[in-house]
Amino acid sequence: MGEKQDKVIELPASITVRELAQSVEASPIQVIKILMSNGVMANINQMIDYDTAAVVASELGFEVKLYIPEEEPQETGEVPLWRQLIASENPKKLVQRPPVVTILGHVDHGKTTLLDAIRHTDVASGEVGGITQHIGAYQVEHKGKLITFLDTPGHAAFTAMRARGAQGADIVILVVAANDGVMPQTREAIAHARAARVPIIVALNKIDRPDANPDYVKRQLAENGLVPDDWDGDTLVVPVSAKQKQGLDDLLEAILLVAENTSIQANPEGKVFGTVIEAELDKSKGVVASLLVQNGTLQDGDVVVAGKACGRIRAMFDFRGKKIRKAGPSTPVRIIGLSDVPEAGDIFQVYPSEKEARCIVEERKQQQRAVAAPRATLEEIFERFQSGETRELPLIIKADVQGSLEPINKSLMELNQGDIKINILHTETGNITESDVMLAAASKAIVIGFNVQADTAARRLAEAEGVSIRLYNIIYRLIEDVEKALKGMLEPEYKETTLGLAEVLQIFRISKVGMIAGCKVIQGTLQRNGYARLKRNNEVIYEGEFSSLKHEKDDVREVRQGFECGLSLKGFSQYEIGDIIECYIKERISQ
Repeated sequence: MGEKQDKVIELPASITVRELAQSVEASPIQVIKILMSNGVMANINQMIDYDTAAVVASELGFEVKLYIPEEEPQETGEVPLWRQLIASENPKKLVQRPPVVTILGHVDHGKTTLLDAIRHTDVASGEVGGITQHIGAYQVEHKGKLITFLDTPGHAAFTAMRARGAQGADIVILVVAANDGVMPQTREAIAHARAARVPIIVALNKIDRPDANPDYVKRQLAENGLVPDDWDGDTLVVPVSAKQKQGLDDLLEAILLVAENTSIQANPEGKVFGTVIEAELDKSKGVVASLLVQNGTLQDGDVVVAGKACGRIRAMFDFRGKKIRKAGPSTPVRIIGLSDVPEAGDIFQVYPSEKEARCIVEERKQQQRAVAAPRATLEEIFERFQSGETRELPLIIKADVQGSLEPINKSLMELNQGDIKINILHTETGNITESDVMLAAASKAIVIGFNVQADTAARRLAEAEGVSIRLYNIIYRLIEDVEKALKGMLEPEYKETTLGLAEVLQIFRISKVGMIAGCKVIQGTLQRNGYARLKRNNEVIYEGEFSSLKHEKDDVREVRQGFECGLSLKGFSQYEIGDIIECYIKERISQ
């Protein structure tokens, strides 16, 4: 060993077993054996920390030093595609661009009124430039600097943008009413901004109201992780009154201040791309799309691909409706010329020819047909951890009452002992809604419900976006499942499909067999190999399997709707006339 001691290697803060083996010029099996002898069980793709890697390397005769990268590593989390594209630009050509700001908050806290006040127009009365005729974004000038506002409070479009991972905004303004405080939608907005890794400025609205209580609201904000700057925190809280137009200059000043301390850059001469804000099919103009240019300069006549839509720009307008020839970074525009209606949040890019654009779109359509939406399941997240892609398990928790949330959160955080850390993005009481599923889709999280249900719209969206919803009514099973997921031992997930229903019309006793229920199939089919659930007055009395299924005197595999049959259930004989027997199957959910 001594002759190798002069070899010095640098290792990062974390490294996979495979990469470590390559660094120390040893086989992965040899590295795994050394790890096992030191009490660490790891596979070839598993990430290990520096201290553990250093022990292995020193046993193989290397002197180890910690490798410190020149730049700080990015925070864990999905980086939006447009940010990745900007990162690939030539750093020398990057210049400051106007910050893109969106306004979020609880209903009736004054989001639209604040936007009106900033823009000096009356959107509520529906005048020209009002929300019905607006392109979803506009720009204002403050002290010679432009600020772009995404004019989408309450729009389903912006929620969809967040869910699709676009996260087009650089800064979020959270509007909180000084007389009302932090509400459920406020907490949801905070969760979305955090998931997007976007800085938050709080606009403390309605300070002119006699019942305003700013200190109470600041305390609530601090409890939700937004500690005000005047409380030695890092969140700018700006008192405003949208109706009285008070504090607006301070708010715009705060936006420019945060923008200066944030890297908001683009290359006006680089590759042209951005985000679709909203789009619609106009009877006279065809497809009209509102775009936010985020890099490069978009020009009239460019060939654009946005999601599964493409086309040459026939006309381009600014936010005032004025026809323009070109638009640089952070500029919102409205274009005409796309073949289909793109979805809000789609990334658009410019291509050299219509032929190439059509090929790209056709390829995307084929990929969508061939591949179902990936499910962010507990099992899949563990697999991503095994391959070193993620080091956290993001969760959204919904429970029936506040008293349930606290012990669940506490128990889950106690599981934070292993390599995967639990990141609870959002907790709230009430049923699982579309908003919860959208947040889960945006942050690749699991939605966990305790003593609650997922509404139909939420289930439909979860299916479309590939979001996993898991429902529980026993706390220890919820905790157990998450713990198993952290250890990679989770049992497969099944879903039930109802095949048919039958009603008990008569009851017979047959010697050497026992009680038989004479039934009529009133819906679907009964299958001999299915599972059975007997309900009486909507209460489940029995769950199990069929022991026999007969039509007239013959044993059969299934009985269809409208036919009569005799059946018996394993270990059950207390039938009553009017009982409903449900036949269902369990299908393993493919991962």
